[in-house]
Amino acid sequence: MLIKSCIFADRALAGKTLFITGASRGIGKAIALRAARDGANIVIAAKTTEPHPKLPGTIYTAAKEVEEVGGKCFPCVVDVREEEQVQKAVASAVEKFGGIDILVNNASAIHLTGTVDTPMKRYDLMHNINTRGTFLVSKVCVPYLRKSSNAHILNISPPLLMESRWFKDHVAYTMAKFGMSMCVLGMAEELKDDNIAVNALWPKTAIATAAMEMLGGKDITKNCRKPEIVADAAYAIFQGRDTGKFFIDERVLKAQGVTNFDQYAVDPSQQLSPDFFLPEEEIKSFPNWKEFEAVYAANKPGASGSASAGGDSVEGVFNKIKSVLSEEIVKRTSGVYAFQITGPVSETWYVDMKNGAGSVGKGDPPSGKADVTLTMDLDSFGKMFGGTLKPTAAFMSGKLKLKGDMGLAMKLEQLMSKMKAKL
Repeated sequence: MLIKSCIFADRALAGKTLFITGASRGIGKAIALRAARDGANIVIAAKTTEPHPKLPGTIYTAAKEVEEVGGKCFPCVVDVREEEQVQKAVASAVEKFGGIDILVNNASAIHLTGTVDTPMKRYDLMHNINTRGTFLVSKVCVPYLRKSSNAHILNISPPLLMESRWFKDHVAYTMAKFGMSMCVLGMAEELKDDNIAVNALWPKTAIATAAMEMLGGKDITKNCRKPEIVADAAYAIFQGRDTGKFFIDERVLKAQGVTNFDQYAVDPSQQLSPDFFLPEEEIKSFPNWKEFEAVYAANKPGASGSASAGGDSVEGVFNKIKSVLSEEIVKRTSGVYAFQITGPVSETWYVDMKNGAGSVGKGDPPSGKADVTLTMDLDSFGKMFGGTLKPTAAFMSGKLKLKGDMGLAMKLEQLMSKMKAKL
């Protein structure tokens, strides 16, 4: 079992070599930095050599950070889809550091769309990076891991919960992430006699990464935890000998005696958003779990949802929005919203909170262009404006599709609070 309070152990990973995919930013980099503080050797295997316009960090900036906190680093340009690049990087890492002790399969691609709306190019990208990439890097590293006295493979992937709620809104992405988890299920048993522990680690909450900001704007990260919580959980796992486990970060740290989780919150005053693929008991541990359960409930036998927003029709909801608009709200928001409501009868409405005292109407906005377009079914629309489902929860669960300025979309919560206070 995991060693109690091992996240506070003294230089437990000193001299160990970690090969981490996708470690130029986010969770991968956080794990690298946590190990580096012990004096570990870090191989950063990622594609980014030049700064991305929207995603900060390269393998070289990450390497500099690793060395600044006391680790040794070897940045490698690696596309995990390319077998030759993976083989070369692993061989070079072994030559430089003398072996590999820990592999972290962190590299991943995400595209949250349904079947019809998923381009095959995106499908192939997710499956080639998530599932195939994880299998390939593991395959190449195993001969070297066999020589380590405390070898680990850790996949940043979810518990294998075969529930329709986790498939229906983004089946291609779910299959790709579950492919990583199936590698854990199989390899843990396959490599047991080789003394290689194989596990999965998944965050309980949404994690504030650059990719998350790109998906939902900076405002969405206020309901997230920092990547350091996953890094501390990974550090604890590396010191145990469990294998074939699907760990949740918070549970791992509670087992180590951690009680202060506010230290990991981006904003401790805000409610946290659960991540995808959580067991029911984990979802229900959130104070605001009913907001998220409202989204998932449609998949449960006998479940049904109301399409009304507090008893109002769609037109009634927009009339309420119109009644609370003001120059103050327009000045604070400065955006034009388009709502595409799908279902038996599809409708498009706009809310202009950019000009004058604001306006509302059916159809496309007069300007012809919205700053952000929100697409949802009638039931989700009703729950959002009925107060039982927040936009953040709808977005995180795939019920709300966003296009355009994601930060503006998150400001909808402020408007709905205003509606509730006045009406």
